[in-house]
Amino acid sequence: MTILCVRFQLPPMYEAALPGLLGLLEEFTPVVEALPPDGALADLRGAERYFGRSAVELAAVIRVRALARYGVDCAIGAGPGPMLARVALRDARPGVTRAVPEDPDGIAEFLAGRPVTALPGVGTATARTLGEYGLDTLGLVAAAPLSTLQRLIGAKAGRELRERAGGLDRGRVVPNAVSRSLTTERTFGLDELDPGRHRKALLSAAEEIGTRLRAVEKVCRTLTLTVRYADRSATTRSRALAEPTAHSAALTGAAYGMYEALGLQRARVRALALRAENLTPADRAAHQLTFDPVDEKVRRVEEAADRARARFGPRAVMPGTLAA
Repeated sequence: MTILCVRFQLPPMYEAALPGLLGLLEEFTPVVEALPPDGALADLRGAERYFGRSAVELAAVIRVRALARYGVDCAIGAGPGPMLARVALRDARPGVTRAVPEDPDGIAEFLAGRPVTALPGVGTATARTLGEYGLDTLGLVAAAPLSTLQRLIGAKAGRELRERAGGLDRGRVVPNAVSRSLTTERTFGLDELDPGRHRKALLSAAEEIGTRLRAVEKVCRTLTLTVRYADRSATTRSRALAEPTAHSAALTGAAYGMYEALGLQRARVRALALRAENLTPADRAAHQLTFDPVDEKVRRVEEAADRARARFGPRAVMPGTLAA
């Protein structure tokens, strides 16, 4: 085992705590890649030689230090490569490190019975296409003729999927990689028809996205809305923002605009997701001055609310609609 995939058990909207936890990993290796909002990849090849311990043994030390210093537990997956470590993390739980076998036969056996969506980057649309032809597990995909996979999902995607399903992991850990997007989802307990509840979910999601962006000092240029329905279909809409922003009010307005444009009538909605894309550092983004005292007041209130959440928890301050 050389790669760890760590997911810290952080409260929602507490992405601001991630840099300190990444610093803990960097005590063992400089090759650490952040996976916001609550995870990271760490390449421990050099650390294994330096400390004379395996990656699984070092994972236990990392867990103890995270608990002692930050009061945060973590789930850890270990594997020969980043992809396999991320797959292993799906089975991990706090207190136990899930490790992938190192030999090729063990890796193939580890992956064989898993659904194709267990691979990072394989979405529901690809899984649905493969499932229609009976290719619903990684073992079946790995055994399928390459020409069949390429006909179903494309030449490049088919070749890469077959390699990864067979356990070939060409990925690497990229230190200090910048996240290009942030995503949050609101799932309803029952299929929801009420537009008012849809709007409340969008407000909650936009508030979370805004808080997370400001915590990492980023702004987004594009906002994407995905609406998932009871029949498992989905509608996705994207909107380029007037200016790069992390302002919750602007994100909420854009989310409401995309939702209203869909013209849903008694749609049975199962979940709503927002994704902030094209992230850039906030200090490099231009902001158009409005000379509007109301806008300036809202932004000052937002800054104060962020400080209160950082000190007292993510639910310390919230819009009155959500509190009710």
